[in-house]
Amino acid sequence: MAEEAKQPDAVKRLAGTIGLLAFLGGIVLAIVGGIGYRDYGSITLALAIMGILVGVLNITGKEVLPLLIAAIALIVVGKAGFAPLNDLGGAAGTRIDSIVGYLATFMAPAAVISAFRAIWAVARPG
Repeated sequence: MAEEAKQPDAVKRLAGTIGLLAFLGGIVLAIVGGIGYRDYGSITLALAIMGILVGVLNITGKEVLPLLIAAIALIVVGKAGFAPLNDLGGAAGTRIDSIVGYLATFMAPAAVISAFRAIWAVARPG
């Protein structure tokens, strides 16, 4: 009986570890990809998969609203752009645009999953 009670805890720990690694990997990949590898489809796909893992495994009910606000901020800032920084020299604005774009790509699936969970919780009868 004690073995059966420990199994759900082990599954939760494994899911938490996978979610944490997906989150950290997504952040690192977005930064590295934004600096050196702009507009790569494979990076976009990897970030989307990691975002799905984060949305499913990491986000709790209390974290839904902050996540949605952060995702909206990333999208708005990404659309505004940092191109004027290019006037200062180099391609800093372009690189920052790429990093923010990749971060938005990473967080979008997690935000969609969280938004669906929030809508489901509100619409559920009872």
